[in-house]
Amino acid sequence: MMAMNTEDQTALTDLDLKRLEVRVDELIRTVSLLKEENSSLRTRQDSLMAERADLIEKTEMARTRVESMISRLKSMEGHS
Repeated sequence: MMAMNTEDQTALTDLDLKRLEVRVDELIRTVSLLKEENSSLRTRQDSLMAERADLIEKTEMARTRVESMISRLKSMEGHS
């Protein structure tokens, strides 16, 4: 078995450090992209929740109006 000399160990360490640096840079980019995506999704969710609340309100108003019309029709039937 051949022993590694100091130069070989230093070169290996430098290579390991370079690989680690590249991987850390990739992770930083990934985190940045995920933060942007998360922010975009939260904004979209807020928009959808507001739209949902608006639709619920409109549905409730329509239901009330329809119920009122039904009541008027029933009262008209009773007077006929």
